Amino acid sequence: MKFIILKFGGTSLVNNDLRGKVVSRVLETREQGYVPLVVVSAIGRKGEPYATDTLLSYAQVEGQELSPRESDLLMHCGEIISGVIMVATLEKMGYPAVLLTGAQAGIITSAEHNNSKILKINPENIFKYVQDGKVVVVTGFQGVTEEGEITTLGRGGSDTTAVALGVALNAERVDIYTDVEGIMTADPRIVTDARLLQMVTYNEICQLAREGARVIHPRAVEIARQKNIPLRIRCTFGDAPGTLVIHERPHPGIDITRDRTVTGITHIQDITQVRISTEDVVNVPDFQKSIFQALAQAQISIDFINVCPQAVVFTIKNSVVAGVLQVLDSMGICAEIFPDCAKVAAVGAAMTGVPGVMAGIVAALAREKVQILQSADSYTTIWVLVRNEDMEKSIRALHRQFGNEM
Repeated sequence: MKFIILKFGGTSLVNNDLRGKVVSRVLETREQGYVPLVVVSAIGRKGEPYATDTLLSYAQVEGQELSPRESDLLMHCGEIISGVIMVATLEKMGYPAVLLTGAQAGIITSAEHNNSKILKINPENIFKYVQDGKVVVVTGFQGVTEEGEITTLGRGGSDTTAVALGVALNAERVDIYTDVEGIMTADPRIVTDARLLQMVTYNEICQLAREGARVIHPRAVEIARQKNIPLRIRCTFGDAPGTLVIHERPHPGIDITRDRTVTGITHIQDITQVRISTEDVVNVPDFQKSIFQALAQAQISIDFINVCPQAVVFTIKNSVVAGVLQVLDSMGICAEIFPDCAKVAAVGAAMTGVPGVMAGIVAALAREKVQILQSADSYTTIWVLVRNEDMEKSIRALHRQFGNEM
């Protein structure tokens, strides 16, 4: 038997009409000769009754923080509710189905509550129900320790569940169904002529996901890349073929990135730039080290780091500005704070060694009179920091600059 894993996000399950479309996807997979295995997320988005964040809000008591263990027990209910409704929908339409929690599906995890890692999967239960002719529905985002403690996998955990099950079952492919057509060259809400990418590499989608294209979690992509399992990102509700995610060279002599330097333009907004001058510091290396050590000890994540003899510059989320200032004040360090910035990135696996990409970025933004506050690059990505108010025109400018190459 050959499996295809179908993972459905919470927006695909919010009402009967949408759940009917989900059932159609399951039957379509079966008609193609595959065994469908369904993975579900909690229903809806933040603020809706059974979404994960909403469930957590029910247990908020003033002055009392829920323990990680108890929050895992609460959070895993969202996917169970989804799964029960999905099974009921399948059976109402005449298709025998069964729900398995992460634990019942044999998903064994590490013991870190709220952010556990999948250690192994024992799929005997899955095979038993498939052989009985049932459609198996598995709750995403959760598992169990060897000692029987319920755990959750952190943000993007349902994507991770789907791909890990794909590995355990030697699946033909993992299909991630969502409310967008697939991976686009930019956010279509900002760039009206953004195009669907029919095929991308694991490297490209990993970087796109990390830089703000929130269609699949990077951890899930890493698992798929390690085991070379194809992924397909597709809309639950439309007929678009979606985006296939595969290895850079699926066959000898074929490189799917060779005709494009830039794959997509991404963005992350509402971040703050911090600048600390070192011009009057006697021992600059020790001063720089002390800043990073203090922030790490305070569990504050920093990004977009530039270190030079004259200054230390980095970015943080707007939400942690007060915490950073408190750490720096305790060290007697003054910092310049530039809030409400955005990171815009040009991502492309074939960018390495190609001259002129940075020149194109600077020229495109100069035409729009956008000030670049900071820049950085890696072998797949060039980032620029701009003000929030300049973010959308920066994205559109870069998409125009590189659109013909995508």
